Amino acid sequence: MGQALGMVLIRPPGVYRPQGDSALLVSCLRRERLDGGSRVLDLGTGTGVVALAAARSGARVTAVDLSAWAVLAAWVNARLRRARVEVCRGDLTGPVDGRRFDLVTANPPYVPAEGPGRPTGPALAWDAGPDGRLVLDRICREVPGLLAAHGVLLLVQSSLAGVPQTLAALRGAGLRAAVVARRRQAFGPVMTERAGLFERLGLITTGVREEELVVVRGVRWR
Repeated sequence: MGQALGMVLIRPPGVYRPQGDSALLVSCLRRERLDGGSRVLDLGTGTGVVALAAARSGARVTAVDLSAWAVLAAWVNARLRRARVEVCRGDLTGPVDGRRFDLVTANPPYVPAEGPGRPTGPALAWDAGPDGRLVLDRICREVPGLLAAHGVLLLVQSSLAGVPQTLAALRGAGLRAAVVARRRQAFGPVMTERAGLFERLGLITTGVREEELVVVRGVRWR
């Protein structure tokens, strides 16, 4: 159990602990116009912290995660607050194929990792391939088709994982995309452990131990 964004949350071992990226994403979510008729999808929900923030507006929220423990945590956290959140287990957009949403939020894995292998265990919450885009690229491909007319995607990621690529991919999929929030923060334990890798890859200069988090907002304008 832990506290994040003013909420006490059930968090089993191995489920991502809400951090600065979650807080930045929630701050952007709160600027969106949501009401009881809004349909919201939260991808990679973890503890459900972003889904719960959306549910406070009265929106109908669907939360998805690949981890069984995360699904359980989000379900329990929603039930404890009597929040209107449907929790599904599955691979990214798979459980909601064919549905449409007014807002999609995502805090995906985006930490560059050594080697091409797929992550397992707790690392599923942060490892994202050699360039950090293993899940980001899928979101850019799959989410535009889930957005209703004028629907919005809010996606948080690190500057180390190619923000220009995200913007280009979303624009190529027909969305109007821009960075709407930024936050610099010191490396956490995982990033600090990989600082040498990031230096070798040219993602940071020698001695740098901080990253910029950004929220990209994409709008389906027709």
